[in-house]
Amino acid sequence: MEPDNLIWGRHPVLAALANPARKGMGRLLATPERAEELAAGGLNHGHQIEVMDGPALARMVPPGAVHQGLVFKGAPLEGVTLEEIADPAEGVIVMLDQITDPQNVGAVFRSALAFGAKGIVVQDRHSPALAGALAKAAAGATERLPCVRATNLSRALERLGDLGWRAVGMDGSAEMTLDEALDARPTVIVMGSEGDGIRRLVAEHCEVLAKIPMPGGFESLNVSNAAAIALYEATRAQKRQG
Repeated sequence: MEPDNLIWGRHPVLAALANPARKGMGRLLATPERAEELAAGGLNHGHQIEVMDGPALARMVPPGAVHQGLVFKGAPLEGVTLEEIADPAEGVIVMLDQITDPQNVGAVFRSALAFGAKGIVVQDRHSPALAGALAKAAAGATERLPCVRATNLSRALERLGDLGWRAVGMDGSAEMTLDEALDARPTVIVMGSEGDGIRRLVAEHCEVLAKIPMPGGFESLNVSNAAAIALYEATRAQKRQG
């Protein structure tokens, strides 16, 4: 099976089963022990359970993947429109500019959900599917947090600006610190890839570029860690000034 159509692991699969958008679709595969647990607790949410032994499940997922006795096969989620997460303008949105590592994207989803972000915006052509290793790293967040797959991120930022949002781009070489850049207004946190950062045209559509100050002198943060810090600071700024 194609990993882009698979979700594995207890938390990701349970989140997928509980997602109303997946009602009546997909195949649910479980070991006898997990099948009994799902049926007893009604956790399968109406999905028929196909019982399979652990080694057979392991052959379905990529080598080394920890399936924990549960695999779900279904089509990728369609996503939502920009207006669905941006109107009314309040809170925080995360935009990912060509971040392609599934582990990093999954971890950003997890942090965004934890800090109450309204949703995540990604570029449609340069983003991994919300399944496989990404869904495992997200621990169910991809099923609960709305995702917009935009054709053009610069135009998406223009539309967000029209709707009342300001964009803060993360750039390690920026003069302004994140704490200085953030306020109580509806904020889009724009994150670029670890190698190249935010692309020029996307950066030009940000109201301000900001950095996370690192007095320790080691200036290379994993993008998912940087996103968690930015989300924490953005949430704190809105509460402090709101």
